[in-house]
Amino acid sequence: MVSTQDIKTTWVKIPSNDVQLDAYLAEPSQEGNFPAIIVIQEIFGVNSHIRDVTERFARLGYVAIAPAIYQRQAPGFETGYTAEDVTIGREYKNNTQASELLNDIAATVRHLQEMPTVRAEAIGTIGFCFGGHVAYLTAILPGIKAVASFYGAGIPDWSPGGGKPTLTYTADIQGVIYTFFGEEDPSIPPNHVEAIEAALQNHHIPHKVFRYPGAQHGFFCDQRDSYNAEAAADAWEKVQYLYAHVLRGES
Repeated sequence: MVSTQDIKTTWVKIPSNDVQLDAYLAEPSQEGNFPAIIVIQEIFGVNSHIRDVTERFARLGYVAIAPAIYQRQAPGFETGYTAEDVTIGREYKNNTQASELLNDIAATVRHLQEMPTVRAEAIGTIGFCFGGHVAYLTAILPGIKAVASFYGAGIPDWSPGGGKPTLTYTADIQGVIYTFFGEEDPSIPPNHVEAIEAALQNHHIPHKVFRYPGAQHGFFCDQRDSYNAEAAADAWEKVQYLYAHVLRGES
């Protein structure tokens, strides 16, 4: 599908238990009723890359929204990709809690379902880096029909805030999930990818696992040194197919 639609963008507030989440909203300018995508940030906040991805979906005819999952710790936080940026982003990641993340994404789902421009039964998520982990975790939420999880580290042996690893929630995943990994990603060993694939298979979750030879962590982000144009283009095609097939009902 070609990205041709005019779009409009704005920042909105989403109430989520103890906090008002800032969220970047992009949607087609034309009137209509559209499927929706929740874009879940890397450790670097709702930065220019995440906003760009959100806008790309809007140009494809989706309502897309990126909630700030570091809102409690650092309102307005966004940064780049230096070593110093990685350090502070990881610090915020390590202070998140699975329960808060589940609440925040559930609140974002509700926000979308209340929008007159959104088809309430057609909502998906996509997440990158830490957001890839969060996308897998929150795939258990009702209302999420399609999930794209990009290089989420720690899924088999960690969960935000501690407790049982995120992989143990696999049986409760509600929709279709696609996962994307670079084979040269030092933060995600091959046995972790194999464990994820085995859990999805064992629990009969509709899924696909994509591995990209030569690709590193962050291969989808064209602002990172690890950007891999070939892998990113292929993954983008697969993501578009997932949402068109599941959310739009296209064959």
